[in-house]
Amino acid sequence: MKSLEVKLRSLRAEGRKALVPYFVAGATPDWTRHVEAAVLGGADVIEIGVPFSDPMMDGVVIQEAALRSLERGTTLESICQELESLETAIPLLAMTYYNIFLHYGLSRAAGRLRESGITGAIVPDLSLEESDEWCAACDEHDVATVFLVAPSTPASRVREVARRSQGFVYASARMAVTGAASDEGEGARVVASLREVSDVPVYVGIGISTPTQAAVAASFSDGVIVGSALVKIILEGGTPSDVEAFVRSFREAIL
Repeated sequence: MKSLEVKLRSLRAEGRKALVPYFVAGATPDWTRHVEAAVLGGADVIEIGVPFSDPMMDGVVIQEAALRSLERGTTLESICQELESLETAIPLLAMTYYNIFLHYGLSRAAGRLRESGITGAIVPDLSLEESDEWCAACDEHDVATVFLVAPSTPASRVREVARRSQGFVYASARMAVTGAASDEGEGARVVASLREVSDVPVYVGIGISTPTQAAVAASFSDGVIVGSALVKIILEGGTPSDVEAFVRSFREAIL
């Protein structure tokens, strides 16, 4: 079992719902200070978006943040270098698209992630059928590969995703790209389908933008992922103090 999953299972055993804020690396020059502020606010895991030019899963807010980051010259290597100076004991995840790792070299990429403190990776455009080489590279370096389940995923595939996913399974609450939503979506049904076949931790994301929505999602899952609403605050000039207050409001909601 990967070290990430050991940590996340421990969180669950303690009765703590995991809070996972998402950041786009390099969106601002001080982005690592925002990450540190999120930790102070009560984050349990940090998801770090590695910007990509054609992000199929991301809505307009995260696309804008990725564009700003790329214009600043952000690369996988520059992100890893900046993370090496980050002082935090909580798990870090990378979220990006397969071409980034393929271009860098799969084994080299997995090793570089681990050197910088990242213990898990979410690669939304990587299918199970094409994941063996990447998973093998991650196995060499104790990096967990996290797969997603959508509301449309058939039962047979839910079982296979749960079997292959390490650390946790990302339960998408809706058939949509990232962004704020006015309802809770289908997260409860997706989580229930995973509970039927596995005891791997399940975190809900996509569309969670308020503490109330987070509390609902946490009531039937092991944790919640908050992305676009936080990234929007940063794009609008939010300070580390603003980030800490935002994350703390979610932390208090899901206790």
